[in-house]
Amino acid sequence: MADRDAGAGRALRRDHAVSRPVRLGPKSVAALVLVSLVGVIAFGWPLLADSAAGLAHSKDAPWLFAALLPLLVGVVVAAISDAGMDAKAVAMLGVLAAVGAALRPLGAGTAGLEPMFFLMVLSGRVLGPGFGFVLGSVTIFASALLTGGVGPWMPFQMLAMGWFTMGAGLLPGWQRLRGRGEVVMLALYGAGAAFFYGTVMNLQGWTYIGGLSTGVSFVPGDPVHENLVRFLAYCLATSVGWDLGRAVLTVVLTLTVGPTLLKALRRATRRAAFEAPVAFEDVPREAPKG
Repeated sequence: MADRDAGAGRALRRDHAVSRPVRLGPKSVAALVLVSLVGVIAFGWPLLADSAAGLAHSKDAPWLFAALLPLLVGVVVAAISDAGMDAKAVAMLGVLAAVGAALRPLGAGTAGLEPMFFLMVLSGRVLGPGFGFVLGSVTIFASALLTGGVGPWMPFQMLAMGWFTMGAGLLPGWQRLRGRGEVVMLALYGAGAAFFYGTVMNLQGWTYIGGLSTGVSFVPGDPVHENLVRFLAYCLATSVGWDLGRAVLTVVLTLTVGPTLLKALRRATRRAAFEAPVAFEDVPREAPKG
């Protein structure tokens, strides 16, 4: 009986160990820092440009996309190298990206209601920041192909969604925080990050949209702080309603569907056992009788 109880205890400990997020090793951290640095430069360089610079992101989007794809592959390779992920992890990435891509058209274009955001929050929480960044970016890419939404905005959406999902993986308390407290934390994060996503995407288009009033227009060559004040006014005037709809839907879905989906994702992660080491133990043989 004691041996059976001890075996059950070891099994529970193994289940707990393999249900943790995919850990970030030094290679994964370096890859994520590099791709995030490229993203920050891509979004923010017009704020530092003079009036003679060409500011249309449609011109630099192909270059950003060409740089983003190998960097995403680099994040995956680094995660595989650091954490020992295998084909099961890549398969789960594909399944979640497909589900997210299928959810996106359900609310796109309707008051900012996009149900895919809550899935990205929960997936990033369970699977970790590195896995989450790749998942968010790949989901946007797949949904763009599905809906015909390919354009100069797509690489910027991939980066913004990657950051959105990665942030959920960086939230604290993955070892101890469970139940209602965890779900509330994820809902609050989803609400704030939904506004962050909309604000970042506004920055992608604001710098080259003409015909705006002087109070909200981007003025090339002006001091950064003055342009940021105009940008804040632009966001308040144009996108708060959309971002609010996205945030509210994310909160509602996280609070209602979140607990069930978190359990399902963790169960799938345990069964996949991404980081479970393979070990062989000798089984003692009984001595022959007589």
